[in-house]
Amino acid sequence: MKTLSIRSGGVALHTEEAGNPAGKPILFIHGFSQCGLAWRKQMCSDLGRDFRLVTMDIRGHGLSDKPIDAYGMPELWAQDVEALIDTLHLDAPILVASSYAGVIVSDYIRIYGEGRIGGVQLVGAVSRLGAPLVGGNFLGSEFLALMPGFFSTDAVESVSTLARFLRLCVQVEPSREDLCLSLGYNTLVPPHVRQALFARHVDNDAVFAAMHKPVSLVYGEADQIVSPRMCTHLEGLVPHADASTYPEIGHLPFWEAPERFNRELRAFRERA
Repeated sequence: MKTLSIRSGGVALHTEEAGNPAGKPILFIHGFSQCGLAWRKQMCSDLGRDFRLVTMDIRGHGLSDKPIDAYGMPELWAQDVEALIDTLHLDAPILVASSYAGVIVSDYIRIYGEGRIGGVQLVGAVSRLGAPLVGGNFLGSEFLALMPGFFSTDAVESVSTLARFLRLCVQVEPSREDLCLSLGYNTLVPPHVRQALFARHVDNDAVFAAMHKPVSLVYGEADQIVSPRMCTHLEGLVPHADASTYPEIGHLPFWEAPERFNRELRAFRERA
């Protein structure tokens, strides 16, 4: 595994790379309050025999910089993805976007177009934030109830909220080891970052509706964070998208069903 810090508008972004350097690239972009470690069942899998695998810790997360006020503009998120594609010389990468990263990817396409990418895979991902997202009834009620705790500066309340959030993400009780690791990197995200992420009001439906490159939709049928209604919504926007739903799987299909997820991602990357 290789690590690298790249610069984007004065912000240092932590990235990791594994797999076949000559293979078609796959860029994994994690969701809210996570980091690149969320993709470890892909980075350490047989996908690496054939593909170049890259993760990034988005700004404010993981080992990337955490500025106070640098989260509200789509241009900032777009330039982060562009900086990584440029710096690592990624040739037509597939962008695999989990949860919140659906908006980051659509910010990128809104600003830079889809000419430099091979396609997009949306995994429990959203195309909207703020009022357009909540108003569409796309978020689970138990997740919405956690919002005050996400923004709390009280350590006990914050950690308790994050533990409940992680339990909502999956259907099966995680092992103590997995829970502790995930909780550890979730706590690296300061409350001001979480609040800034959810302060955005974004509707990028039109971005996905205008896409011509291949699109894959992957959603858990038991997702308690992002309702499967989002998958149906995106299918209506992107008629050429391939949709794959996972019975009895929650918000993280790549974590709960990695063998199936990796197999289907391989097939998507090979044809895109």
